[in-house]
Amino acid sequence: MNNSRGKTLLKAVNIVKNFASGAETLNILKGINFEVEEGKSAAISGQSGSGKSTLLNIIGGLDHSDEGKVYINAGKTLEITSLPEKEMSLYRSKMVGFIFQFHYLLKDFTALENIMLPAFIAGMKKKEAAEKAKELLADIKMENRKNHFPSQLSGGERQRVAVARSMINEPALILADEPTGNLDPQNSDIVAQLLFENAQKRNKTLIVVTHDKKVASRACVRFNLESGHLFEETAL
Repeated sequence: MNNSRGKTLLKAVNIVKNFASGAETLNILKGINFEVEEGKSAAISGQSGSGKSTLLNIIGGLDHSDEGKVYINAGKTLEITSLPEKEMSLYRSKMVGFIFQFHYLLKDFTALENIMLPAFIAGMKKKEAAEKAKELLADIKMENRKNHFPSQLSGGERQRVAVARSMINEPALILADEPTGNLDPQNSDIVAQLLFENAQKRNKTLIVVTHDKKVASRACVRFNLESGHLFEETAL
């Protein structure tokens, strides 16, 4: 067995997050520490309200922690929790790909155009963005649906487009929050397989928040968030 470790891409150190609820303060995250290697996948599970999405949003720069630091080592080490908003926006657009439970596809754009859009906004030429989007459509097995609008796609197909869109800018990190939560078991399996396969193919670090044990089982390492603390699950 090879126990050698690769390069750490993500490292979270003592992440604390509190929420005020009336006169009470809720300690959602109580000093979270974990790391994920470059090109590896991690699943985070836990009960509803345990803070899984909050942790993912802090890593992705969509929310702020009250204490702690998040380091991303992609070419150079970046500590994201102290970034000013302009640099945080660049971090979100260039270094992170997001997938949510709802696909958030733009209804007036085709599948191809929805995948292209983040690259186009980031400054990529339209022709190059279109070629990259076509490659990604092939990888999610939807070449024949490229000119279909979201309303013409099934729920599983829309989520597959969201998976492809998350990878168009070649982010170092893919964050998926319940990516199969709205899907039936068959489509959940298809989307999960394509997500993990394409992240591995492109050497992306993938973190998935999921209630689905079958989805979590695909990850290289699995964590459980309970009572504000993150525990690594050990294989039996």
